[in-house]
Amino acid sequence: MNKNTQAYNDSQSGEEREICNVLSQEISSNLPMAENKIWHAHPVWFLEGNPIVGYSKQKSGIRLMFWSGADFDEETLKPGTGKFKDASFFYNSAEEINTKDLKRWLKKSTEIQWDYKNIVKRKGVLERLK
Repeated sequence: MNKNTQAYNDSQSGEEREICNVLSQEISSNLPMAENKIWHAHPVWFLEGNPIVGYSKQKSGIRLMFWSGADFDEETLKPGTGKFKDASFFYNSAEEINTKDLKRWLKKSTEIQWDYKNIVKRKGVLERLK
């Protein structure tokens, strides 16, 4: 795991730290080819420079976000409200993490991707990669 991601996790309070540690371990083990770094102050994993998944502390809990998750056809992932294709799930305890669901979502994150890497070049227009 990226040392900055570990520092982010360590900076969280007890239960939130545990959630972050479980998420980072599961994401890293299921996406070994992904690059992990802190991006916009939160841990994010990238495939070929394209953001795939990340998490952040929010008022509602730890938000796990998939950049292309709105197209995963998963009822438990809640789509974002903007023009992007993101979807999220919020955790308030590590016991809420269903690793079977998480693994399925991570697999879909490699199969269903919108090109966020080049969104500025395309003046805000998203194109499907996979």
